[in-house]
Amino acid sequence: MSQRTQKATFAAGCFWGVEEAFRRVQGVLGTRVGYTGGSLARPSYQDVCSGRTGHAEAVEVTFDPEVVSFERLLQFFWDIHDPTTLNRQGPDIGSQYRSAIFFHDAEQQEQALVSKGQLEGKNPGGRPVVTQVVPAAEFWPAEEYHQQYYAKRGGGGCR
Repeated sequence: MSQRTQKATFAAGCFWGVEEAFRRVQGVLGTRVGYTGGSLARPSYQDVCSGRTGHAEAVEVTFDPEVVSFERLLQFFWDIHDPTTLNRQGPDIGSQYRSAIFFHDAEQQEQALVSKGQLEGKNPGGRPVVTQVVPAAEFWPAEEYHQQYYAKRGGGGCR
């Protein structure tokens, strides 16, 4: 294991399934679900569900860059959701379910923009990629019952 770990933060719909997907990636050392990108300090799940906080449901991923690169995590991110649907993933609708990459440094920003550009070049389904690439903001961990939800309760849909 590397002496140096890094963080990556992604929003791709309901955070339960996104977290479970990233937890299975070799080189991911830990995950936590929470809220970021909005204006309300210490939001609750109910606050975020109101759609008035500006926060997205997100997953903070701690990873070993010697085992899995940020670029590989980006590829995985694109594969696990539809980056062409605005404020929606599957049955979940609202700005809290938007697609976003919250970069932690200039290198992550550049890699995210390049990766997004490559995906746009493929023109998935003929629709534009609506994923935001924005600076990481304060990450507010979600309530404990949301953490590793699928591991605790088994699979199923969000909500």
